[in-house]
Amino acid sequence: MTTTQQGKARAFRSLHTAARPLALANAWDVASARIVEAAGASAVATTSAGVAWSLGRPDGDALTRAEAVAAIARIAAAVTVPVTADIEAGYGDDEAGVAQTVREVLAAGAVGVNIEDGTRPPAALAARLATARATAAHEGVDLFLNARVDTYLFGLGPDHDRLEDTLERARVYVDAGADGVFVPGVGDLATIEELAAGIPVPLNVMAGPGVPSVAELGAVGVARVSLGSGVAQAAYATARRAAGELLASGGYDALADGLDFADVNSLSARG
Repeated sequence: MTTTQQGKARAFRSLHTAARPLALANAWDVASARIVEAAGASAVATTSAGVAWSLGRPDGDALTRAEAVAAIARIAAAVTVPVTADIEAGYGDDEAGVAQTVREVLAAGAVGVNIEDGTRPPAALAARLATARATAAHEGVDLFLNARVDTYLFGLGPDHDRLEDTLERARVYVDAGADGVFVPGVGDLATIEELAAGIPVPLNVMAGPGVPSVAELGAVGVARVSLGSGVAQAAYATARRAAGELLASGGYDALADGLDFADVNSLSARG
């Protein structure tokens, strides 16, 4: 771990506060990461979905470890702010595989990771989190370990049990070494407030149209707000609109809000 990476790890950890939630517009390549940084972001998060789509893969553990790490390395080298990486379930069949992923992600320059439970039992993610924590400690990196709980995103279990199930999973993951808990798929403020009150570490939620603003989320205790794959989806929507308009009517209006060529070129010329 370099002195620079140590500083970034400390800085990234300090950004998690409900008084001023960390807002993350997730990137999937160098250009998107530099655009996010140039907009004033304090950190850059990757989106595994965006990386997968850019390679012609579906989201959901279709990336190889090598592909994911390569994207993380390119992004971390391209920006000056801290980078946190979406590593899905850890890109390994067992704890040894997760340990290898964490080592490679740290070597790539990231100072945070997200690991998700999906439909697996909580004990499975707890074991992976403990492995990730031990691996980071061995590498000398103060890694911010964000545990993603997918109960709301996937609608797991009965509706009336979901809140308590989520809180129980969060407690298990914190005990295993998680520094933060990410609960995507929940957008109503009352539930989010209950989650923030019941989770003893910084709460991360995923935002998009219809979700309360960053300020409103911070007011109920949220410390981190992510856009997930939303920016990539918006970019691909523009591509589809532009292609559809061109082929259907011969028009070009879908390009009206595009970035200035010189601005994009300047960001790309930074080295």
